Amino acid sequence: MAKKSSRLLLAHKLFSAMLSLLLHGRRPPPPPPPHYSGGWSSSTPPPVVHHGAANNLPPSTLDAAAAAIVVDVDTALLRSGDLFPYFMLVALEAGGFLRGLILLLLCPLIRLLLPRGAAVSAMAAVSFCGLRTGRSRFRAGSAVLPKWLMEDVAAEAFEVVRRAAGSSRRKVVVVCVTAMPRVMVDGFLREYLLGVETTVVVAREMKVVCGFYTGFMEDLPPEVEEMVMKTVAAAVVEEEEESGDKQAAVVGFSGSMEFLNHPLARCCKEIFVVSSDEKRRWRPLARDKYPKPMVFHDGRLAFRPTAADTAAMFAWLPLGVALGAARLAVALTVPYRYSTPILAATGMSWRLKGSRPPLPSGGGGRGQLFVCNHRTLIDPVYVSVALDRQVRAVSYSLSRLSELISPIGRTVRLTRDRDSDGAVMARLLDGGNLVVVCPEGTTCREPYLLRFSPLFAELSDDVVPVGIAVETSMFYATTAGGLKCFDPLYYMVNPRMCYTVQFLEKVDTSAVRSRAAPSTDMANLVQRKMGEALGYGCTMLTRKDKYLMLAGNDGVVRSTGDKSASASAPPAGAATGRKNS
Repeated sequence: MAKKSSRLLLAHKLFSAMLSLLLHGRRPPPPPPPHYSGGWSSSTPPPVVHHGAANNLPPSTLDAAAAAIVVDVDTALLRSGDLFPYFMLVALEAGGFLRGLILLLLCPLIRLLLPRGAAVSAMAAVSFCGLRTGRSRFRAGSAVLPKWLMEDVAAEAFEVVRRAAGSSRRKVVVVCVTAMPRVMVDGFLREYLLGVETTVVVAREMKVVCGFYTGFMEDLPPEVEEMVMKTVAAAVVEEEEESGDKQAAVVGFSGSMEFLNHPLARCCKEIFVVSSDEKRRWRPLARDKYPKPMVFHDGRLAFRPTAADTAAMFAWLPLGVALGAARLAVALTVPYRYSTPILAATGMSWRLKGSRPPLPSGGGGRGQLFVCNHRTLIDPVYVSVALDRQVRAVSYSLSRLSELISPIGRTVRLTRDRDSDGAVMARLLDGGNLVVVCPEGTTCREPYLLRFSPLFAELSDDVVPVGIAVETSMFYATTAGGLKCFDPLYYMVNPRMCYTVQFLEKVDTSAVRSRAAPSTDMANLVQRKMGEALGYGCTMLTRKDKYLMLAGNDGVVRSTGDKSASASAPPAGAATGRKNS
């Protein structure tokens, strides 16, 4: 009996402690900055709340008097408002499939039993616990998440923030409030969405011990909130001094009434809360409206991992691995004319857009040079399939596994030395071979073409541009920071995929060989023709730009067979046909 009474007493104490924490555990807000004339005392009138008015903000509020705007990123900028896919991206891309499976299995408990704040903390604990810190270790926040966050941004919400931040006579301070850890969203908000100078990100940090994330999120320090409020107050004072009136305002923008409990909501004169009916009508932000082009991104997943889609992926994986092995066996052992329909029946299809180009006769004449954009490691394979002829692919830093499972035979390796690489490809052409080169030097997933190395224009009197497009449903077959040897295997595991090969008209490059035109102009011409045919944008970005952005290195892979390679070596030779994805 005494034991039962002690248990009841302990339960009563725990319940009382939890109730006290819920009722009195909120940290008091920091004192307002003394130089803000308006003050934020308890006597200050509460902000005016407008419901369902995201597209009807008064022009006087945004265009003339707004000194700062406080944006609830999770519920206002993002259409879905569901943070699970972003934590799942961290779990899968930074932690692996086992960590992702654990997060998926815990998802029903997290969503059903925990309030929103506790649910975010639980997902962060599973996703981050044990991960290494640092750019070279944790790259998801800068290399993976920005693509999916940008695709979730609502065009209507972005227009509201853009209009508020860019319409005033001075730069308006944009305060972004989010429940996600800073390491997940800081790069996206500053580099891709709102800019650096006027953006203040208010988010909690992940605790770190000995270079590893513990999984716990630190509470936002009071001094941080005070610093943000001082920044907002300074913007208000500056706007009032410049405009000569006292109408400068701080505007709040959210999609949930919970935002009213945030400390920063107290400094808002007006708060616009988007209704759920309005959010359902929102459209995704078009790619041509992005503040910064999304050219590079990393990660294996080719879909947004909602709970349902992630469950479908894990259910598919056992069958996908078996099917991928069968596809690989067919591709390696069966001739093209028979393997193509067999593989198409399994979902691994390809299509030829247009017609095949005329090929040189096999009478010992010079071969043909094919120049294609670089989407995956197996681009030359599908060029060979489309031509129904064996081709010779030149590459640099191709893994041994990828070379062993290639159905087009041994790949010719480049050395980064321009003269040496040019001589190798010239010998292949003189031998009557069909040579495939990828002058971008690295893969690009998005509809953009990287800068073409001009070396190919110096090797032949004419080249055949080949436009390559790839569609995958589950996994990307490229990576910047992962194991590249698995790239072809990830492609094989997809439920559905399709390669599109388009041969363009020959381009006369004899002017380069006769030195009547510079090779760089010819390379740019071929790039423009290919971009027009594919509908892709042409850029001057290079392999080095990609790897610096995604992996924090220059993309140079050292091997035991290339002792002379160095980080400072010029990319010209490598960019002619490099298969470094």
